[in-house]
Amino acid sequence: MGLNFRKSITILPGVKLNLSKSGVSASFGTKGIRQSISTTGRARTTLGIPGTGVYYTKQTNVKKLAGGLKDKITGKKTDSKKEQKEEKKTSSKTIDNAQIEANKQQVEEYEAYVNAIKSVHKQSDGQIDWNALNKGEVPTNIVKGSDEYKEWIALKEFSDEVLKGDIDSYFAIIDEVKPFDDLLEFGSNFQVGTDRADLIEIEFAVRSDDVVPKIEMSLKANGDISEKELSKTAYYDLMQDYVSSTAIRIARDAFALLPVDTVIVHAVDNILNTATGYEEELTLLSVKFTREKLMSLNLSMVDPSDALSQFECNMKFKKTAGFDPVNRVLA
Repeated sequence: MGLNFRKSITILPGVKLNLSKSGVSASFGTKGIRQSISTTGRARTTLGIPGTGVYYTKQTNVKKLAGGLKDKITGKKTDSKKEQKEEKKTSSKTIDNAQIEANKQQVEEYEAYVNAIKSVHKQSDGQIDWNALNKGEVPTNIVKGSDEYKEWIALKEFSDEVLKGDIDSYFAIIDEVKPFDDLLEFGSNFQVGTDRADLIEIEFAVRSDDVVPKIEMSLKANGDISEKELSKTAYYDLMQDYVSSTAIRIARDAFALLPVDTVIVHAVDNILNTATGYEEELTLLSVKFTREKLMSLNLSMVDPSDALSQFECNMKFKKTAGFDPVNRVLA
C-alpha cells in the first residue's frame, strides 16, 4: 500500500490545543542542567546543584535566534576581504564586559539551538489511554472544571469511535489536538494518511536550508565571537541527526495520540536529482516504526541516527555528501 491520503492536513503556526494547560514543550539536558523549548519558541535553561534545591534559570527565544541566524543558516556569505578587515579591527580593540556577556549569551543560544535540533526525539506528548477515557476514568492529576478536564471531556467524545478503529475519527482528533504543532521549528507541511485502523503514515518536509545551520559559533579568548563555516562532514552529520530525531519524535507523538501499532514516517526535502539535474522534492528517509520496539528503547540516551537501525528503514547517507533519495517503505 502506498500513502493513501484520505485527508491532508497542513499544520500552520498557532496555539496548540493540548492536554496540558501550559502547552507542550521539548526538554533536553542532564541532571543539574536542563534545556526546554516550548511551542512559542521560548527556551529555558535551568542550572542546578543536585540535592540543594538551588537553581538558576535563564530564558531565551529560539525563534528569535533562528531568525537572527537566517543568513548564516541559508549559507549567505559576506565579502571575504571586508570580513578579514572587520575581524582584524575587532581583535585589536578591547571588548567591554557588557559586550562579552552579550557574546556569551549569543553563543549559548546557538549551542542550545544546535542541541535542540539533535534532541527533538527526547520529549513527547503524554500517552492517551482511550480505554480509560471510554470508561470515564478521570486521571488523578486532572481537576474537575479545569481546562485540562474540559479537554479530557472533548477527547472522551471520540473514544467510542477510536476504539472501534474508525479512521475518520483519527483524522478528527489530529485536526483537533494538532500533535505536531510544536515541531514547527523542525519542519512543516505535515501530511497524514491511512486506510487502516492499526497503521498511520506521516510525511513531513525537512526544510534543511531553514533549520540546519551552516556555521559554527564559538567564543574567542578575548570574548569576541568566532564564526566559521561547518565542514561538510559536520554539517551533514548534524542534518542526519536532525532528520532522524524528528522522525522518531513524530512516531512517538502518533503512538501517544492514537491506538495504532505501526507508524510510517517519510521525510522529504528539496534536493538535487542527479538524474534530471533539477532540484526536486525527494524522499530522504522512510522508516516503519512499531510501537513495541520504539517503546523498548531508552530514547533519552540513544543516538537518533543509530536508533533507526532497529526498524525497517530506507536511508542512504554519506558523511561527505549527505542524503541520497530512497524508495518509501511499504506498509
